[in-house]
This record gives sequence, C-alpha cells and structure tokens, in this order.
Amino acid sequence: MSISPARAAAFDILLRIESTDAYASELLHSSRFAKLSTIDHGLLTEMVMGVLRWRGVLDKHIAQFSMKSIGKLDGEVLTALRLGAYQVLFLDRIPTHAAVNESVELVKQARKRSAAGMVNAVLRKIDKGSHEKDDISHPDWLVERWTSTYGADVARRICDYDNTSLKQIIRIGAPQHDVPTRMAELQSNGIRLEPGSLLANAFTVTSGDITHAQAFRERRLIVQDEASQLVALLVGKGNAILDCCAAPGGKTRIIAEQNPDSMVVALELHPHRAALLRKLVAADNVCVVAADARQFPVDKKFDRVLVDAPCSGTGTLARNPEIKWRLKTEDISRLQAYQIEILSSAMNHVAPNGRVIYSTCSLEPEENEEVVEKALAPNPEFRLVDSRVELQRLKENRELIVDDLDSLLSGPYLRTIPGVHPSDGFFAAILEKN
Repeated sequence: MSISPARAAAFDILLRIESTDAYASELLHSSRFAKLSTIDHGLLTEMVMGVLRWRGVLDKHIAQFSMKSIGKLDGEVLTALRLGAYQVLFLDRIPTHAAVNESVELVKQARKRSAAGMVNAVLRKIDKGSHEKDDISHPDWLVERWTSTYGADVARRICDYDNTSLKQIIRIGAPQHDVPTRMAELQSNGIRLEPGSLLANAFTVTSGDITHAQAFRERRLIVQDEASQLVALLVGKGNAILDCCAAPGGKTRIIAEQNPDSMVVALELHPHRAALLRKLVAADNVCVVAADARQFPVDKKFDRVLVDAPCSGTGTLARNPEIKWRLKTEDISRLQAYQIEILSSAMNHVAPNGRVIYSTCSLEPEENEEVVEKALAPNPEFRLVDSRVELQRLKENRELIVDDLDSLLSGPYLRTIPGVHPSDGFFAAILEKN
C-alpha cells in the first residue's frame, strides 16, 4: 500500500523533531518538501503542527488503549500513533480507515512490522472527535508557573492561544505612502490582507501563499509577528547601532530601515546563521559579524544596542509548539545566567546617553525582570527608562495603532501575552546610560 506524500513527509518531520533539536517551522519550509502540491503541503503543515500542539491529548488517548506505556514505545511507532490519532480525533474530513491504514503502513516501512497490529488496534479504538474541548495540552509545570505569575484566567488564555493555528503576519517596510502600492501588488499575486492589530505597517495574510509572492521572493517584505516588530521599533534612532543576537534578521532589518543613514552592526554567534543573515538582510548600512556578543573585541560605543537574548521561547509556543515538550524547568535558570552575561557585556558598548534594549520572547520573570535587575545592580550609571515613553513616540508617529498603551505595559516594561494580545509573548526593557 502506498503512503500519501503529506503523511510520509509529516512522519519524517515529526521523527526528526523528536530525535534532534530541529524546529517544525524550518523543516516545513525546507527545499526537501518544496515540490509538494499546495494541497499536500497544507495537509502536511496541519498534521505536523497539530500533532505538536496536541501531543498531550494524543498521548493520553494512546496510553488508554496501548499495552505498553508511552515511554516504552519505539520512536517510529509512537510517531505513527500520534499522527494517526491526530487525524482520527481532530480531522473530520479524513476517513478513519485512511488514517489507520497509512499509519500501519508507516510503521511497516520504518521496519517496525511487529508493531503493525498494535498500531492498527489502538487507532481503531480511538473514537473520532472524542477529545475534551477543555484540554490544554501543555506540561503541568508550565501551566502552574503561568498561573502563579499571571493568574488562572490568563494562563488558560495563553494555553488556548498556543493551540491555535495562526495566520501569517507580514511587515511592509516601505515608506508609508508606498504601502498601498505594495498591497496592490500582493493582491495581484492572489494575496489577501487585513490590517494588523498593533502596528500600521503590519498586515495579516487572510488568504493566498505569501511565500509564492514576488515581493517575498525578492525580500521586499518579511514574515514577522507584530510583537517582534514592535521590539525592533523600540530601538529608535541612532548614528551607530549594535544588534547583539541578530539572526535570523527580522529586527535587524527593521532597525536598518528606520535608520537608513546609520551604521548597523549585526552580531551572530554561529557562522552559518551569520551567512544566512547576510542573505536575508541585504541593506547597505548593515555589517554582519560572526562573533560572540559576550566577547565582542571592539572599543567603539553605540548609541543604541539591542539584546534580543536567546531564551526559552515560551511566548512563541503557538508558532513553535515543540518547545513546550522539550523545555525543562532547570533550563530557565541556566538561560538566565547566559542572558545576564550577554546583557552585561552589551552595556559595555553603550555610549553616554545611549540605550540598550533588552528583550526576549519568554513569559518567564527569571528571563526578563530578574535579568534586568541583576544586570543593573552593578552598573549604577544605567537607569531604567519607562517603555511608555517610546510607545507614545511610536503612537505619535502613527507607527503604533493601539489606543490603550497600558495594555502593553507591565510597570516600566513592554509586555505582550499570547491570548491577551493577538501576538507572541515578548518582553522588553530600555536601559539608558547616564
């Protein structure tokens, strides 16, 4: 029996995610699957992201009918079971027999033929559409942490948002008067857009494949969450700007567009990511350097420094659901130490009256407020600037379209929360050197 291209690709991607540190978003858009039809690629994306979002629910159903515990199942067998269970439980338009039969065939082709009967029996016992509507499909420790930090209602809203299939957000970085021209061009490519919720130059793709649009292929627009765009806009103006953790380059690009006559130095630790950054951000005023931000051997001082620090990514689980199954509580304290090192080093490169903007896409206070407090303590020449000041500037410049600025603030910090805001969860702090 043959296996449909979408299911075969989904099985391959899910296995790689389970056995490596790969991300679904990167694998789904790799050249290996570029030849799939639009319909097959859509189904592939639905299955991969669905299995990752709802893994907790799928494993509960599998465990109910399996003679073996989840932890004792071979990776290939468990992946086929999750893939089949997702189709049975969540995809009404796929016949149960197709989901079951092809899952069995996937196990056979993976040389796990002895498990074929078990896979068939387990999937046939799972009732279509029988998942609980209030399932949150998140690790308990994460939910407990968010409940403690934000309250039960907000924690639930975060979980619900994380399990939502999100539309793509793009930024049209042209001058404001040219935006209608860009939109008309995209419409001619079959792309339909709606205005963003936070920013004037952000738009939601409501139909069409943006990756097939000429403007996307020519890198005249970027796909980027609105909260991520907002962090880049907080950087403001400067003659010399340093972006310490720049790849993949979305924020670097916005900074360069906002400062076309300024020098922008973009650091990236890994050479292969620095090479990709050079391709994605081709602005003449951007200099990409493969270097560790903690050991950047340059005496030059910068007017603006962005530290978009490596973090747990708990604010991006709707787009990167695999993170919630990989992350462990001890990772957060480990990351904090790394973040303090990067921020403290970046503060050494700030000119008098200059600013460093520290940001993460984490919801965890240990990676956000605590990092800022610990970095400020031995550096009295820096002060914390209320982010409201910069948000007000963006509003006056008609870049920010939110009326209620308080909704974007947590004390002096920028704070977006998935489900509370229609965006990823981002944190930002502005530190100014006296």
